[in-house]
Amino acid sequence: MEFRRQTNRRLHEEHVAVIDLLARVEKALVRAQDASVLADGDFQGLLRTLLRALEFEVGAHFDFEERELFPRMAEVGEADLVALFEEEHVVIRDVASEVRALATKALGEGLAPAQWQSLRTHGLELCERLTSHAEKEEGALLPLLEDLLDEENDREAFAAYAAG
Repeated sequence: MEFRRQTNRRLHEEHVAVIDLLARVEKALVRAQDASVLADGDFQGLLRTLLRALEFEVGAHFDFEERELFPRMAEVGEADLVALFEEEHVVIRDVASEVRALATKALGEGLAPAQWQSLRTHGLELCERLTSHAEKEEGALLPLLEDLLDEENDREAFAAYAAG
């Protein structure tokens, strides 16, 4: 879909990037059978990339949506959709928090076998939940914002997002 609004274009680019990253993480976690994969430099690099992405995607991206976009959506009668997205944000933040803690430990002191299994389980759950969420936003949120944001609102929202 071609987006007219710069806010939508930015969110779309971020969704595409995180979906791609999560597909790579999921593939790596499915292939990895035990904690020995943590010694692999490519896997370590993937974990570092995931940590940086979670900081942004589950931090700034979610915060921006909740602060700037969801109130606008609720004002035009989309409170149910807002409630769904907010509920998903809560669950994803919880899972992401577990993944961040375990991935950080994995990159530092390493993980015991049970901790590795927890990282793998939570990581796969994160991949499924965040991918599904981004796809829902692509299908519902972004098309709605195309109509909801005029040029001035788009400029204001984009500036707020850029300001962090």
